[in-house]
Order: sequence, then C-alpha cells, then structure tokens
Amino acid sequence: MNICSFIKWIMAVFITTTLIGCGPDEKKENTNTRPTLKMWVAPNENEEAFWSKIVKDWNQDASHTPIEFAPIPAASSSEEAIMNALASGTEPDISSNIFIGFASQLTEQGMVEDLATMPGFDALIDGRKMSSIMPAWKIDGHQSVLPLYVNPIVWWWRSDLLKQYGYDHAPRTYDDLYNLAKLRKADNNGYVMQLTAGKNWWERWFDLIPLFYAQSQGKPYLNGNQASMNTADGLKVLTFMGHVFQQGWSSYDFTSADDPLASGLVLASARGPWDIARYRKQYPEVLKSIEIGPMLTETGTTHPYTFGDSKGLVIFSTSKHKAEAWAFMQWVFSKAENDKLWLETTGMPPARSDLLSNPLFVKYFDSNPVEKQIAAYVDVALPPMATTKTTEIQRSMTQMLEEVIFNQKEPASALEQSGTEINQILQR
Repeated sequence: MNICSFIKWIMAVFITTTLIGCGPDEKKENTNTRPTLKMWVAPNENEEAFWSKIVKDWNQDASHTPIEFAPIPAASSSEEAIMNALASGTEPDISSNIFIGFASQLTEQGMVEDLATMPGFDALIDGRKMSSIMPAWKIDGHQSVLPLYVNPIVWWWRSDLLKQYGYDHAPRTYDDLYNLAKLRKADNNGYVMQLTAGKNWWERWFDLIPLFYAQSQGKPYLNGNQASMNTADGLKVLTFMGHVFQQGWSSYDFTSADDPLASGLVLASARGPWDIARYRKQYPEVLKSIEIGPMLTETGTTHPYTFGDSKGLVIFSTSKHKAEAWAFMQWVFSKAENDKLWLETTGMPPARSDLLSNPLFVKYFDSNPVEKQIAAYVDVALPPMATTKTTEIQRSMTQMLEEVIFNQKEPASALEQSGTEINQILQR
C-alpha cells in the first residue's frame, strides 16, 4: 500500500468513527483507571508460550504497567493484520514479528518510534551484545526495530549420504558441489541438493540472497535507490545456480514431494533452525545424521555471510504509553535469562553475538549440537534490505532465476535485466 492510499484509508476510517462515535450516550474514559499496555505477538504456539511466561512475570510486579498480549489477528499475513489495525485505530502499543521490510514501510509512514531516542538505548544494545547486529537494522537513520531473534540460513547435509560418495565433510565451494553432483547423478539415485526453496517471492530469502551474501562477503543487494546484485559476485552466483539446473542436478520446486532431505531425494537443503523441532518429532534418526555446512562460495569461505530470517519488536507512534512500553522492552532484553528461555522454548537463536561464549547458553548448546552449529552463524546472518518494495524486488529476482533455469537465458543478460527492473521499482 502506498502512502496516498494509506492516508485515504485512515481518513475514511476516521470519518466513519467520528460519525458513529459522537452520540449523546457516549461514555467518557475513566482517567483514574491504570493504563494497560496491549501487545501483539507472532501467532504460533512456541512464541505464544514464551510471551505468556514473560508477561506473567512482568505483571507480577505491582510497580509495572500491566500488559495484555494476544496473537496478531488472523489475516492473509501479519503485515495485513497490522495495517488494518492502524487504519481502524485498533493497533496495540507493542508488536513483535516485524521484519525489516515491513518496518521500513511503517517508518516511512511515521507509524513506529525511533527506539534509539529512548533513554538507555545504547546501554541496552551493549548489554545484550547487539552492537554488531544493529547497524544492519538501521532504517533511514532510525532504529525502529529491536531484533528479537536471528535464524541463520545454512545448508543441512545428510552426512550419512555424503559418506557414500567419499565425503567426510560438507562441500564449501562450487567445484566441490559440481564433483559431488556428478557422482550423485551417476548412480541415478536423486538430486544433489534442493538449490531453490520454491517459486514464491519470499523464497529468495532462502536461496539466491544467502548465496549472494556469502559470495559478496556481506555486501548489500540494494544500495540506496539502486540494485547492487548486478555485479561480478552476483553473476558468479547466478551462473552457479544456472549450471546446477542445466545439468539436472536439482529441481526447481519440491513442494509437491515429501520432505526431500528427510527422504534422501537430495543430499542437502538450505534450512533454518525452526525445522529442528519438526525433525526431532518426525525424523529423529535423520536429524542424527544432519551436518550443518556454510553457504557455498566460488573459492570456499570458512565462515561466510548468509541471510538471517530475523524479526523484532516495535512501539507504535500512536501509543499513549510509549515510556511504559519501552520500560517493558528494556526489562525483557536486559535479562539474558529471558533469551535463554526464548532459545529453549522456540529453538531460535536470540539476536546476540555471545551465544557460544556466554556460560548461560553454553550448557544448552552442549546438549543440542545441531542448534549450536546453526547459532555459530548468527554473527554473519544479515537481514533483508530495508526497503518498502521487498515484494516487487524479489518477484523480479524470481523471474530472473526462472529465465535462466527454464529459458536458458544467459546469466549476465538476466542479471542486467533484473537490475534495470529493480532500479525502476526503487525510483517510483
């Protein structure tokens, strides 16, 4: 939704509520009633369980402003539910589950607070070991979101199947992958890897973008109002992906099949930590064989950058209790024990850089080796670019991939065309 449409939407709701809300029987608000903060959280079982415990602990202190939390209302997406609430004036004071692209839209429209202006912000960032993480979350000079977690996208490899081809460790380079793919194809027993996550725009977060972050050593794919993936590194990534498909070493869309990694149809798939709980329940023996590997690059990098599926909390600018909302966020994020509870409850790494050194987390990771291997990449897991045009940009990326995969278009030409399209999108 562009700004003009949003403003018209707001005005329509305002006029309607004004007409129906001015009757003689309207009740005045009791100004003596202690305020209660409203908070919305991601609508999934594990996150709701975490916030239930946190809010209960907070509310037990009589000096705290009480909080009521609820899952983000049902809609086609959390973003749509929040936009509907903002238009109708029913938004909460705080919301979690905000990714940087949506935060960019909210920031542009002045709908969220710049948390960097809040008292104690720098001390909180330093105390939670987030100093290296926050720069990637800056939006037009504002820190609108406090990231809660970072889910690094890494390769999950079937170590048991790798051994069948003489590999005692996960491939790191394009050539490593090519050699393995030839062996795999020779026995006609499946594909080498699930190289693309699917055909939807958001799935570029789990294939093209992490591969570009790795190959470019963390460079952005947008630079201001310009595309910046159409570089030598971008060409290497797209050429690599095109070659894998042209050789028949992968399939574009596995969505109609059973889990291809669990079934052994592929040797590797790019995944996040959210799949650990599912594998532990559905495929416990397969999980024992999973080895975590880095994003592939041309020459191989020990600790390459990748994409981080990351979301955080915002305070809406319409809140009448911003100071109280910030006090709650400070309380949550200043206690490492709360991050430990988050990790244990959700399996997703908190957005902090000391996960493998802080004694509070070391014991957990010693008992959870797969989680530990994934958490090792939190410090190099970058969020998406801060733009209000995420959907359109990644649709162009998807079309670029499909041109190379299905129409055998030269990667250089496809990359140039997508770069031109993205520039036009950004300049609208």
